[in-house]
Amino acid sequence: MDELIKWLKDNRVTEVECITPDQTGIARGKIMPTNKFIAERGIRLPESVLLQTATGDYPDDESYYSILDPADIDMILRPDPNAAFLVPWTIEPTAHVIHDCYDSVGNLIELSPRAVLKKVLGLYEAKGWKPIVAPEVEFYLTQRCTDPDLPLEPPIGRSGRKESGRQSFSIDAANEYDPIIEDVYDWCEAQGLDIDTLIHEEGTAQMEFNFRHGDALKLADQVFVFKRTVREAALKHNIGATFMAKPITGEPGSSMHIHQSLVDAKTGKNLFSNPDGSASKQFLNYIGGLQAYIPQLMPMFAPNMNSYRRYLPGADGNAPVNIEWGEENRTVGLRVPQASPESRRVENRLPGADTNPYLAMAANLACGYLGMVKDLKPRKPVTGRAGAEADPDVPFNLEAALEIMAECQEMRELLGPTFVDGFIATRWAEYEGFKRVISSWEREFLLSTV
Repeated sequence: MDELIKWLKDNRVTEVECITPDQTGIARGKIMPTNKFIAERGIRLPESVLLQTATGDYPDDESYYSILDPADIDMILRPDPNAAFLVPWTIEPTAHVIHDCYDSVGNLIELSPRAVLKKVLGLYEAKGWKPIVAPEVEFYLTQRCTDPDLPLEPPIGRSGRKESGRQSFSIDAANEYDPIIEDVYDWCEAQGLDIDTLIHEEGTAQMEFNFRHGDALKLADQVFVFKRTVREAALKHNIGATFMAKPITGEPGSSMHIHQSLVDAKTGKNLFSNPDGSASKQFLNYIGGLQAYIPQLMPMFAPNMNSYRRYLPGADGNAPVNIEWGEENRTVGLRVPQASPESRRVENRLPGADTNPYLAMAANLACGYLGMVKDLKPRKPVTGRAGAEADPDVPFNLEAALEIMAECQEMRELLGPTFVDGFIATRWAEYEGFKRVISSWEREFLLSTV
């Protein structure tokens, strides 16, 4: 804490945003003057904020009171000195500091997504293993739209024109949005975010930023902050930015691919490779775990109703609808990029950009962990194009995914029953809210025909 206080003073920070991610990945917390932050060294929030949905609603009373104390008690939030970032878009010198959530006796709150990831990382630490991850985050830039009934449109670029057609990897298309991209790079540098490459993705005004590989908790923090950064940079230029999984009809969805490898915590040696450079047993077991348990944890990779609009067989979906694996094969859900033995890794291509980064990381690592400790064997690798039909083992709708997750006892024990029940309850609450909304498709095709 002393180091954090010195950092705040050295940067002349006058205001601190004390934040923690909820189940959806929304930043919840309080804003306070730096002097008050230093004096209190933490804040209190109702534990119920971790059960809020994206709409601000809560699960039904039965679920709510079975998970939380009926008195709606406070939890204690303590700042993580390693998760403090300057806020470059504010007028006054400001920092956002990510907090961990504790109960009154000092235990991490199980409902906290950050605590879930820490719990999984603790299992690896006990084995002497250290996971290494590298996320790739996609998003769309759009015109500002205040009417949710209207479809999104691409923003006007430097040329004065809207982008049209598919522009995968186009440098000129990316340069159309140089002013906002430069702000994103500058603001990420100011915050110490380890972003690496930028590419223009396939969709109109769809971008992807890749992060450098590193510690899973650190990268989850950075993706959490990165999303806020991109949205703020877009607002500065009077345009929108969205991480919805499928924001535009007929356009590709946005994903958060996660590259993952495993090293020995003491030596740094990649445990996915044998001394002769071949794939290790641990590597195959890890993939076996991903294939066995991704179907049980789909809500953590695809948490919203909109998430499942990415998973359409054929070109329109543009996302894998399988959990096959293969080397240098982008048609499978689990791609093994061509790399040296020291860099051997697997890329999970199923998570959407709308997922909570802490929970997506935790789910990935939990699947791989069980694969290794249970000695699970993977399917045979796919050498050609994977089939276009959806994998029958994977639930590609939210209702089925939630029911399957609720029944997985192994993940309930590993992630904690309070988290699993709470997470599932928030997803059901959002789903019930979604069902109450009449869509434009229903009005267009059913209003006068049925």
